[in-house]
Amino acid sequence: MWGMNLPDIERWSPRVVVVRGQNPGPFTGPGTNCYLVGTGARPFLIDTGSGKPSWLPLLEQALRAELGIEAPGDILVTHVHGDHIGGVADVIARFGPRRVSKMPWPGKDEKHGLELVPIRAGDVFRTEGATLRALHTPGHAQDHICFYLEEERALFTGDVVLGAGTTVIPLDGGDMGQYLASLERMLELELACIYPGHGPKIGDPKGKIREYIEHRRERERQIVDAVRAGASTVERMVERIYVETPRALWPAAGQSVLSHLEKLERERRAARSRDAAGEEHWTLA
Repeated sequence: MWGMNLPDIERWSPRVVVVRGQNPGPFTGPGTNCYLVGTGARPFLIDTGSGKPSWLPLLEQALRAELGIEAPGDILVTHVHGDHIGGVADVIARFGPRRVSKMPWPGKDEKHGLELVPIRAGDVFRTEGATLRALHTPGHAQDHICFYLEEERALFTGDVVLGAGTTVIPLDGGDMGQYLASLERMLELELACIYPGHGPKIGDPKGKIREYIEHRRERERQIVDAVRAGASTVERMVERIYVETPRALWPAAGQSVLSHLEKLERERRAARSRDAAGEEHWTLA
């Protein structure tokens, strides 16, 4: 997904415009998708990228060219990771105070120095032309919220489902079991498309979600096979499983592998121990 050539600004529907966050990289792909949602004078802004200086002029361009207005409405944040919340302060500095809503994550939210309005699962946000319902989808992050756009049967998925590639389940706040449960709940929605946090629009939402679930099940099988073959450390498992993945991404892959192992441990299917040097080893229960 990194290096994918996508426009800086795209209109994806009569009520959805995406502005790329100008923060491409191995973990953000072509950059964070920041969305203007609505048809009136106060569209919601979902996510704000990482705060790159070149993003704000693009946001202003999208507001004027696509919506004929000068400023966004209230801000909705999918989760606290810096590539989604990092530009909030710049938006407020440029356009003035506005409501910033996200699900709380005590100990994480405070470092951004923002006045945040708490989101709870099931909360509904309305503006002209758009009704958004909050769906709590932990797994990638404890505070992760997806937003269901009722008028389009579309889901803004943040980092739970991406336009290309798969999601990292980080050690800090990630949980593989919760992530899979979130994907299963998303399958229960009536969906016409997915607007992901990174990459292109997804036109086959149920197919993509099922693909994600099967990917995680297959990864779990690969991890079990690797342990059976004698790879007892996360590093050895990554070397065995991610042979076609660039080494620069192996540390992130290791976080997802460990999250799988912790899920297996909670299910009493795997156990960990430490050797005399303090290195962690895994065995199957």
